[in-house]
Amino acid sequence: MTRVAATLLTSTAAVVALSGTAQAKAVEARLAQETIYGCDYGAVCIYPEGKHYSEANPTHKFWSYKAHNLSGQNNYHWVFNNQYGGATADLCKQYNGGDCIETIPEGWAFYRDLTPINSITLRP
Repeated sequence: MTRVAATLLTSTAAVVALSGTAQAKAVEARLAQETIYGCDYGAVCIYPEGKHYSEANPTHKFWSYKAHNLSGQNNYHWVFNNQYGGATADLCKQYNGGDCIETIPEGWAFYRDLTPINSITLRP
């Protein structure tokens, strides 16, 4: 009876160890697949002026739910919201998230004149 219990315990531990490794690899693969045009999964990215997001890497990446002040972002840029869970990105005329004029939904990229935009606010 003791041998059977020990064998069962060893087999169960091996299955748990293997499934943990498989889960970790699945999560890693999912994250790698969801980095789109250099914009990491969960981020909002700004691309260089006048460059299409498929042609260049982002110049800015924002991760946290708050207002992010911009500096030196003039003329037209692509802004890509690669967040998840319905999170949005607001383009705001004032610093610190004031006077927001447009919302970019999850999974969308907008080509916008950032000259009047002084902050981007990420919201859950």
